[in-house]
Amino acid sequence: MKAEPGEQKVVVIAGPTAGGKTALGVELALALGGEVVSADSMQVYRGMDVGTATPTPEEMRGVPHHLLNVVNPDEDFNAAIYRRMALSRIADIVARGKVCLVVGGTGLYIRGLLGGFFECPPADMELRRTLRKACDTVGPAVLHERLRRLDPDAADRIHPNDRVRITRALEIFHLTRERPSRLAGAHAFGDRNLRALKFSLEPDRGELYDRINRRCVRMVESGLAAECEALLARGYSPDLKPMKAIGYRHMIRHLKGEWTLDEAIRYLQRDTRRYAKRQITWFRGDPGFIRVAPRDAGGMLERIRAFLDGRFPGGPEMPGQA
Repeated sequence: MKAEPGEQKVVVIAGPTAGGKTALGVELALALGGEVVSADSMQVYRGMDVGTATPTPEEMRGVPHHLLNVVNPDEDFNAAIYRRMALSRIADIVARGKVCLVVGGTGLYIRGLLGGFFECPPADMELRRTLRKACDTVGPAVLHERLRRLDPDAADRIHPNDRVRITRALEIFHLTRERPSRLAGAHAFGDRNLRALKFSLEPDRGELYDRINRRCVRMVESGLAAECEALLARGYSPDLKPMKAIGYRHMIRHLKGEWTLDEAIRYLQRDTRRYAKRQITWFRGDPGFIRVAPRDAGGMLERIRAFLDGRFPGGPEMPGQA
């Protein structure tokens, strides 16, 4: 199961919130002798366990988890910082002969971890809004064809339905007047030695929404309002990015008297369902993910073992499949 010299193999378990990632990641880690590196942009914050559904010691079942509770809510944290920290943890896990499972629902963190970043000018929000409006109006396929005319290599690496990456590539071209593929090639991602097998969990939509609704109620019953009060009492501003996240902004409005508790729960459920839908769309836009049902641990184990043994290079097809 060891990787080739200089190569680090990772297994990615992604998908929507409340979709069963945590439990499945632990189950697979126990079967494989693995450890989990979280890919959740909110579980990195200390003191925000209830609203982020950070796994408890009981849920971890003895499996080591990394990149949970590593920064305070008022500290800077982004995808690039996450990548540096995650690469360090992955290297250590692999060096100890363990299997590394990257588990989480933050698509940007996963994409940055596996693909790296290169320097480019700051985002032009007006240009970004224009491109997104064009994408909504004419569809991503039309913008993908426009990208193909400007940068065929970049277009070949981006799925025609991947709105985020298509518009970002066009934005980079208009900002730099350089082909994104050339900029990426110049960057070379010199420290990129990860090979990933990527799974995206796709639970039944009705079942997922029911799980979300119940989880939101359970969060409130487990003390989400008290957690928010404690954060505010420690001096963390409601204007901080993590304090504006789903759950926290809802409870803060309740604490301010703007919403009743029932209203806060109802809006929390609604916004969490919408977020889960966006997550599903994000991962569907990446053709490198294998879409699986959360309960298919047996089939996933077969693919993972083939991947780790070198019998399966990764990607959506198993050997011998069309």
